[in-house]
Amino acid sequence: MSYPKRTAALASAAALAGSVVLLTAPAARADVVDVNYRCQTPIGVKTAVSPIDIKGVGSGNGYKITMSWQKGVSSSPVELGKGAMTPSATIRLGGADSGGLAVSGPANAAAIPADTPIRISDLSGTYTPRKSGKVTFTAAVLTIRALGTTTTCTPTNNPAPSLALDVTAPGGSSSGGSSSSGSTSGGSSSGGSSSAGSSSGGDTGGSLPQTGPVDSAVALGTLGGTVLLAGAAGTLWLTRRGQTARR
Repeated sequence: MSYPKRTAALASAAALAGSVVLLTAPAARADVVDVNYRCQTPIGVKTAVSPIDIKGVGSGNGYKITMSWQKGVSSSPVELGKGAMTPSATIRLGGADSGGLAVSGPANAAAIPADTPIRISDLSGTYTPRKSGKVTFTAAVLTIRALGTTTTCTPTNNPAPSLALDVTAPGGSSSGGSSSSGSTSGGSSSGGSSSAGSSSGGDTGGSLPQTGPVDSAVALGTLGGTVLLAGAAGTLWLTRRGQTARR
């Protein structure tokens, strides 16, 4: 093969290698999952199905996790005035971690008519991983407190995870071996909340694109750039060598 052709082939291979590295950057995967709830209310059992969406964004050393309901669940035989209902929930962790994450949210901002499905506000909490790896987040128990009563809604259809997130633990420890639940904290709430794992109030704020750990993508992008530079250096060296040989 002539030097010019060999030079072009090496340059193409270097560019392709850089592209492959950049394309393999990890990202979060989120799905809207239908959850069949069985709610134990003060007046009996009620059932409801609601699509659940869970999102995660970087927040300090952890991730802010937000859980959203697209349909109402349960109902009340009497009107619930503004601020009368307070929701909270638990998200089950899987993959590189285990246990549960407590999430909570504000009381209802408007009155809820009697015998009307209760719309749950977005619930959030801060998840701090103890080990790096892919962690799944699945809807678990929903708790509704209103007018001195408690309604507990439990999934009955073994729902699939709503979110799979590549997380990076502070210090970068690996996910090998057995894992335990990461430290968690719920959002502000005037009522109690169900919880699992250690918890504390408030989150650390901040926001990043909802694509999982950005540091991993930046590192992989840097590696891709290094591969491209190495390919260019090799191309220059072979070209000069070819010219010297011909002279």
